Amino acid sequence: MSETMTADIADRPGSDPAAENSARSETRRQASSIEMQGLHKRFGHDTVALDGVDLTIRAGEFFTLLGPSGCGKTTLLRILAGLEAPDAGALAVGGRDITEVPPHRRSVNTVFQSYALFPHLSVRDNLAFGLKMRGLPAAERNARVDEIAGFIQLGDLVERRVDQLSGGQRQRIALARALVCEPDVLLLDEPLSALDAGLRGQLQVELLRVQQRLGMTFVFVTHDQDEAMVMSDRIAVLNGGSIQQVGAPREVYERPVNGFVARFMGHDNLFAIRARDGRRLTTALGTLDAEDAGDGTLLLIRPETLDLLPGAVEGPNHLPATVAERLYRGSHAEFRLAVGDTTLQAMVSNRGRHLPEVGETVTVTVAPEDLVTLSE
Repeated sequence: MSETMTADIADRPGSDPAAENSARSETRRQASSIEMQGLHKRFGHDTVALDGVDLTIRAGEFFTLLGPSGCGKTTLLRILAGLEAPDAGALAVGGRDITEVPPHRRSVNTVFQSYALFPHLSVRDNLAFGLKMRGLPAAERNARVDEIAGFIQLGDLVERRVDQLSGGQRQRIALARALVCEPDVLLLDEPLSALDAGLRGQLQVELLRVQQRLGMTFVFVTHDQDEAMVMSDRIAVLNGGSIQQVGAPREVYERPVNGFVARFMGHDNLFAIRARDGRRLTTALGTLDAEDAGDGTLLLIRPETLDLLPGAVEGPNHLPATVAERLYRGSHAEFRLAVGDTTLQAMVSNRGRHLPEVGETVTVTVAPEDLVTLSE
């Protein structure tokens, strides 16, 4: 595991803790890449859950499967865990084909949304359960439990019963129980969705830190776009059993490949391109200059790329507008703007600046490099 979790090695005569930890981490990294080829899964005659998924997840990355309910992300996670079998295709972890390997023989553990803990047992017994099933002696089980409990800041809770703990503490226990068996890959099925917003944000940071310290491959399922962007090295956006786009959070958000990804990844302004003349694109808003006009049929303008100027100001990519609605959200304000017969959304940082009132005339501006063309 990490240097933190293997610090006790330093007390052993003749050991080299740095070398042992490095070798252990490298072994895990080599074993934890994931390769999916042509995965298909159908439920009944009409429901296609996966439609030919090809995906490579790099060793040691925090990878997120993102999409709406029914898009196939949980089915894909269950196939990784061995809880579902694909109808066709192949799955390999660390170069080893595990398509037909049963769940208990895979070096893969899962953290579920429901925690799946034993409420009548102590934290220690919950953490030790998987190790006991694997036949580890009691002394080794206790040592491993103490190690992981200290690492995930549960050391003072190990003798308490699970039903005496808070939701956030139970979720950390579920994570620790999955980690104590030292899997090559950890699967996380919306593990934070049942928590309140404040605790959820705290555990997002904790989970990300744990993954970075361990260098373990995490595959995370969520339908929350903000959560995915905060935590992920890369994101796969799914819809209808197919992967729409794979990329780093910034790439997926700022340069979506199609209208579905653009809409799903946040507030959007999407307009059909009616005509084009080189860099000049004509939409319902009027004519705008784009740095990269591309050959797409839609124009995407993210609300946060817009700026508002008081009054009527002429210039390239300047649009006259009227404030139809304003929502104050503390750090920023959201505006719904009437541009002719069309509505445009804008998000403007407050920073102590004057915010135009409803009914006020403003000029909307956008930089050419912030205009994105894409296909439906």
